[in-house]
Amino acid sequence: MNQIPMTEHGAQLLRDELKRLKTVERPRIVEAIADAREHGDLKENAEYHAAREQQGFCEGRIQEIESKLSNAQIIDVTKVPNNGKVIFGSTVTVYNTKTDEEVTYKIVGDDEADIKSNLISVNSPISRALIGKEIDEIATVTTPNGEVEYEVVAVEYK
Repeated sequence: MNQIPMTEHGAQLLRDELKRLKTVERPRIVEAIADAREHGDLKENAEYHAAREQQGFCEGRIQEIESKLSNAQIIDVTKVPNNGKVIFGSTVTVYNTKTDEEVTYKIVGDDEADIKSNLISVNSPISRALIGKEIDEIATVTTPNGEVEYEVVAVEYK
């Protein structure tokens, strides 16, 4: 399977979630199943079926996280010398030439993307247009409403 780019911060968040699932959620669910079994007939025991369903979701998420971490190419942009070029993991401040607005985005992996926090996926149209650009260069992004031009104002590797 291909390696998936991920920031160090994103990988740490997944490791933390994996640890919580294995050390907190999994034992809690096992205990809930044991308690529900003590109540008798399992065919009509809603608590048992709910706990088993939770167990399925928990185990599925554990497998998903382990798979993502095993296929991750963790990139720590702070260890790369800043040459002013937009790369994966960099924080980019852009100026929208149409709306006169400045916005700062961090380019992250697909699983880390959160537009509300200005974390954009490396595979998003904006990221694809920005990667490789340098300060004062213009990136053109094709949107459903037409083309939007962004001027790169600042590039940080933090």
